[in-house]
Amino acid sequence: MPLIKLIKTTAFRLAVIYLALFAISAAAVLAYVYWNTAGFLVRQTDEAVQSEITGLAEQYAQGGLPLLVNTVIQRSRDPDQSLYLVLGPGGHMLAGNLTARPSVEPGEDGWIDFRYNRKTAEGEIVVKAARARAFMLPEGFYLLVGRDIQERKGVEHLITGSLVWAVALTVALGLIGGLLMSRNMLARVDAINRTSRDIMQGELGRRLPVAGTGDELDQLALNLNAMLDQIEKLMTGMRQVTDNVAHDLRSPLSRLRNRLEVSLMADDLSREDYRSVLERTIGEADQLLRTFNALLMIARAEAGSAREAMTTIDISDIVRDIVELYEPLLEENGFELHTSVTDGLAIKGNRELVFLALSNLIDNAIKHGRPVECEGGAFVEVSALLQNGHVAISVGDHGEGVPPEERDRVLDRFVRLEASRNTPGSGLGLSLVSAAARLHGGRVELADNAPGLKVTLIFPVMTG
Repeated sequence: MPLIKLIKTTAFRLAVIYLALFAISAAAVLAYVYWNTAGFLVRQTDEAVQSEITGLAEQYAQGGLPLLVNTVIQRSRDPDQSLYLVLGPGGHMLAGNLTARPSVEPGEDGWIDFRYNRKTAEGEIVVKAARARAFMLPEGFYLLVGRDIQERKGVEHLITGSLVWAVALTVALGLIGGLLMSRNMLARVDAINRTSRDIMQGELGRRLPVAGTGDELDQLALNLNAMLDQIEKLMTGMRQVTDNVAHDLRSPLSRLRNRLEVSLMADDLSREDYRSVLERTIGEADQLLRTFNALLMIARAEAGSAREAMTTIDISDIVRDIVELYEPLLEENGFELHTSVTDGLAIKGNRELVFLALSNLIDNAIKHGRPVECEGGAFVEVSALLQNGHVAISVGDHGEGVPPEERDRVLDRFVRLEASRNTPGSGLGLSLVSAAARLHGGRVELADNAPGLKVTLIFPVMTG
C-alpha cells in the first residue's frame, strides 16, 4: 500500500496529532523530572560545601589560622570529593589538595564553577569539574572550599541522554503505530468503498463487511447495511407495486374503454341507456381515483411529509366520531357494534391520517366480517384503551379472518387473499393503516378474534 496514501489518511493525521500532544506532554513531564533531579543534586553539593565551610569557620574561630591550616591538611588526606586550598599572602600554597587557585571569577551568588587537574591512582592526569566558594582571610590569606562534581555532571548527562532517547523512541514508536493503524483503517475503508462501488453498479445484494470488533466502523457498516436492506425492500416493493398496479388497473380501464366504445358504436341506445353507461363509467373512474388517492396517501405517509401537520390529537374523540359516522352503515348491513373507549388518550399525530386508517379498518370489517359460525349475528368491536403505556385502537370482526402465515403479507400493497378478487377493493387498506402507524412511531398487530380478525393500532402515548 503506497506510503503517500497512508500519510494522507485521516487516521494517520489523528495519530500524528495525538502523538504530538503525547510527546509534548511526555517531554514536559521528563523535563520536570530532570529539573527536580538536577536541582536536588546541586542543592546537595552546595549544602555539603556549606557544611564544610561552617566546620572550618568554627576551627578558625577556636585556633586561628594554624588550626585552620592543620584541619585542612587532615581533611585533604581523605580520598573523598571535598576540595580545599589555603594560600598565603604571596600566593604560595599552605594546605589543601588543589595545586592552584582557579582563574574563574565567582558568580553573583558567590559560587565558583571551574575545572581542575587531578592525578588518578594510576598516575594519569584527568580534568574534572568542581564547584566551590572562596574567602579572603585577614592579612591576605586565601581559603577555598569546594566539591568535585564530575560524577554529578555524569549523572546529569546520563539523565539528559535518557530523556532525549525516551522522547525520540516515543515519537518513532508513535509514527510506526500511526502507520500501522492507518494501514488497518485504510484497508477497512477500501473494503467499504469497493462494496459501495459494486452496489452502485447494480449488485444490490452486496453488503458492507463487518469485522466483528464492535468499533465505530462496524457500527457504521451495520447501519449502512440496514439502510441498504430497507432500500432493497423498498425497490422490491416498488417493482411489486408496479406489477400490481398494472394488474389491478388494467382490467377496469379496459372495461371502461370497451363500454364507452360499445356505447359509441351502438345506434339503438336510448337516453336512459346512455345515462346508465355514464353512471357505471363514473363509478369505475371513482374507484380508480380512490385507488390512486390511496397510493398517494401511502406514499406521503411513508415519505413522512404528513409529519409536518402533526399536532396533539385526542384519540378518544376521533374513535367516537368515526363510530358515530359508521354506526348507521353498520346497522344497515346487519352488524351489531360494540365499543369501549377510554377518555383522554392523547398522541402527537395527523388527525386526517388516523381517521382514514380507522375508516379503512371498519370498512374491512364490514366487507369481510360476516360470521362463519357465530351465533347471535354479526359483530364489529371497536376499542381505544391505554395498554402498557401505549394507546391501543382495536377493530375486530367475526369473519373468516386471516391465516397466521399471511398476516405480514396482507400489510403490503395490493395484497388480496381472495383469489378471484371479486370483492370490492384494491388491497390498499391495510397498507395505508401500516404506513400511518409507522409515521406515528407505532405498529400494527393482527390477531385471531376467535373467530375473525382483530387489528390493533398501537401508538406511543403523549408525554409531557
